[in-house]
Amino acid sequence: MSGYGHECADIVRAARKGSYKIGMILGSGLGALAEEVEDAVRIPYTHLTEFPVSTVTSHSSELVAGTLAGVPVVILSGRAHYYEAGDPSVMRTPVETLKELGCEILLATNAAGSLREDVAPGSPMLIRDHINWSGKNPLIGEEDEKRFLDMSAAYDPELLEAMKKVAAETGDPIADGVYMWFSGPSFETPAEIRMARLLGADAVGMSTVPEVIMARFMGLRVAAMSIVTNYGAGMQTHALSHDQTKSVALQGMERMKELVRAFVKEVG
Repeated sequence: MSGYGHECADIVRAARKGSYKIGMILGSGLGALAEEVEDAVRIPYTHLTEFPVSTVTSHSSELVAGTLAGVPVVILSGRAHYYEAGDPSVMRTPVETLKELGCEILLATNAAGSLREDVAPGSPMLIRDHINWSGKNPLIGEEDEKRFLDMSAAYDPELLEAMKKVAAETGDPIADGVYMWFSGPSFETPAEIRMARLLGADAVGMSTVPEVIMARFMGLRVAAMSIVTNYGAGMQTHALSHDQTKSVALQGMERMKELVRAFVKEVG
């Protein structure tokens, strides 16, 4: 580890005493979930050493520590992406900080494009596996032998089942699928979407995968969920845009809040 995670964790502890079990990363348009945290302290990323400040308008770039559904949590409200500076390890220090604060579980969320007609915009989708189409990896340059990381169960099966359980209990079962990471920032072409579908992807997006790799490298158990904000290129008649991503993510927010609160209570 770089050591900055320990330093940042000390800053969080100075602001709020206590330990945490669950850490979260919130994606595009999903920052409102951080408003659900009770007894919260909020620390801008600019106050935390080596925390990257996102240039994306829907990412607030602040750490929120408190309780959700009675469970101590640390929320990273906003992420920096590979496409912002070309660094796949850009979220290393934030993930390190979660680990240093005692988090055992990472729940990552994102906005994604659906490749399945039965998973429409506004729907949540659990990620059961991913395809790293970008070819970039945050562990490049690591000298420790742990860099040869087993990714056969990157998304923890027990956590996946826990999320399905709480979704079923609310009377709204949730789809699960394979997420393919493209580097961005441009959206995919129709040809790339056809390729992704042939390769077994159910959704596409521009984040999450490097964070999952880093979290597993640090020993965290991982669950991840997308809010579908659009169909892939060539599957819808109107043009893709980040404005659509943000607006549809907000439409799915209430369902996301319900699922996350129930999940945190279940596993916390």
